Amino acid sequence: MHADWSVELGREDEALEFPWPSPGGSEDADAPRYYDLKRHPELLLNVTEAYHPVEMGEFLTSVNSSSSIFETVKCDIWFTEELSEEEEIFDAACKSSAYIDVIFTDQHARFDQDGHEQLAQRMCKLLALVPEISASVEFALRRCYFHHDNDVTKDSDPGFYLTIYVSGYGDDAPEAWQRWGIALKLVENALLQVSAQARAANQTSRSI
Repeated sequence: MHADWSVELGREDEALEFPWPSPGGSEDADAPRYYDLKRHPELLLNVTEAYHPVEMGEFLTSVNSSSSIFETVKCDIWFTEELSEEEEIFDAACKSSAYIDVIFTDQHARFDQDGHEQLAQRMCKLLALVPEISASVEFALRRCYFHHDNDVTKDSDPGFYLTIYVSGYGDDAPEAWQRWGIALKLVENALLQVSAQARAANQTSRSI
């Protein structure tokens, strides 16, 4: 599986607000919106991407669990038969893809650029150890503006987040979705492994 990461902190690069405001406004019940799945896992029922396919729901549940040092902010899924020149190495007819925006739960870690870069590097190293599969994962380090008290009407401070792109390639849609699901599960396991190592290191430092 191909895994890579990049830093995208330029003025024209994509950025995120946390929590992000609903584009349709509070009066539009059908507009996409932010759900705090870390503290309110029951809100997963409102995330349509969590059930089609179900692997996304499993990922969101796991990464927002108490055993994870991360939480998700935004996600989307799609299928396409349009592949770039760089994707020709997979010799596929189509791909299934998703992105998930992830932040640290720890308030201080959200403003640590080195910590985010180390996370991206660590994730790529872990994913390089998995069996070969026609899939790719890309981590993009981007700017996130964290609103005070999680209130979109208040001022914000610039920090960071990671966008994780996961794609599975195949000769048809079922094959592409299957490989995508495997790749997403591998990313999920890697995030939980990083979380477990971070918690163990914190416990060791406290006992010294």
